[in-house]
Amino acid sequence: MTSLTGRALRLTVYIGEDDTWHHKPLYSEIVHRAHAAGLAGASVFRGVEGFGASSRIHTSRLLSLSEDLPVAIVVVDTEERIRAFLPHLDELVDEGLVTLEECEVVRYTGRTAHPDETDPEGKRSL
Repeated sequence: MTSLTGRALRLTVYIGEDDTWHHKPLYSEIVHRAHAAGLAGASVFRGVEGFGASSRIHTSRLLSLSEDLPVAIVVVDTEERIRAFLPHLDELVDEGLVTLEECEVVRYTGRTAHPDETDPEGKRSL
């Protein structure tokens, strides 16, 4: 597990839920590349309503015909590691917003799994 405390950067990528990379969700590709790059972690958050550069409102309200809800992928790691990851996003993100914010990591700990509970891809067994 990566050790992370103190000053860090928060990378946030705002895209649409329907955005894809080679027929798979773009948010999933970004998370898997962040994992392969050894970054400390990544989370995907699905929005219920929003708009971006196109000014078209996307919403999850029942009577709306809009789809492609907003998605935010958040990654926190050291500045060096985050900046090294940015070229991946240049390749992947055609439409969307990418932001960087300084932050401070107060605590970063994970669960300790028994060796038999984790598969080679890092997923916990039930």
